[in-house]
Amino acid sequence: MIIARLISLITGYVFGLFQTGYFYGKSRGIDIRNEGSGNAGTTNSLRVLGWKAGLITFLGDLFKAILAVVLVYFLFREKYPEAVKVLGLYAGFGAVLGHNFPCYLKFKGGKGIACTSGMILAVCPIAAPVCLALFIGSIAITRYVSLGSILVVVFYLVQVVLFGQLGYLSIAPSYLPEFYIVSGCFTLMALWRHRENIRRLLKGTENKFGSKNK
Repeated sequence: MIIARLISLITGYVFGLFQTGYFYGKSRGIDIRNEGSGNAGTTNSLRVLGWKAGLITFLGDLFKAILAVVLVYFLFREKYPEAVKVLGLYAGFGAVLGHNFPCYLKFKGGKGIACTSGMILAVCPIAAPVCLALFIGSIAITRYVSLGSILVVVFYLVQVVLFGQLGYLSIAPSYLPEFYIVSGCFTLMALWRHRENIRRLLKGTENKFGSKNK
């Protein structure tokens, strides 16, 4: 199944290359990566270009991960029925890699939270309600989008392990360790991409939602 894993990862990467925020910004005559925080994701698009841009960017990045997972599902559902969720996870991770490190933009993309959210909805929807509640709740209380994003990826992993051990993921036991490991890669990737945000959160200098970049 090594080839299937590679195909899934590459498929996801190709879908992830569609940089919604970048293309939307270009349609408005700017390179979003040269504005605000320099990020090509939802939050920077929202801050620089407004609510419409933020919503379009979020939905575009969300659905490119979902579409990658769905395509891989149809490709391998008959050949690898017991492992198709794992392959979908690889597709989702590929989408995050393509979004974060687009080869045609000098590997300068976003942070992958919208893509990760799309993967959660497509592969592990049972984890979505808690992730959404934490994201909205933390922003409502603290106004830190980065904190909400970090909570999403951390508690996604916590739920995956919990639900996997309880038998709620509909995955063959032999594939559970791999599912945990790849899920952990999403969390580690997001934490690494948010490393500067984490430093600012610890120092109390992180930008709050609705405020201008410091």
